[in-house]
Amino acid sequence: MAVVVVDDSGNIKAAQREDGASMFRVDVALGKAWAAAAFGVSSRALGERARENPNFFVSMASTAQGRFLPQAGAVPIKGDDGTILGAVGASGGSGDEDEEICAHGVATSGLRPE
Repeated sequence: MAVVVVDDSGNIKAAQREDGASMFRVDVALGKAWAAAAFGVSSRALGERARENPNFFVSMASTAQGRFLPQAGAVPIKGDDGTILGAVGASGGSGDEDEEICAHGVATSGLRPE
């Protein structure tokens, strides 16, 4: 499992990879978090939108130089007023498990997931 936290500009604020996790896990978690922060919605919601408009999302991934991954496993972090503060993404389980880990971490920190 790997977890990455980004700020509202997609800059990495924290990243952690579990011993033995694939070397791709951090990159996948970052792509999910980056997408959630950029659009202010969960990466799951972006994945659903991508099915409806695949050309736009392929263009986004290209424009973002590979940092944009609309796949379940990330949630935005919001302030009390709904402002996007950043996002957290995870990789290592199913998309549902990754998203649950992210939402739990955000909520436990006293902040608000999507």
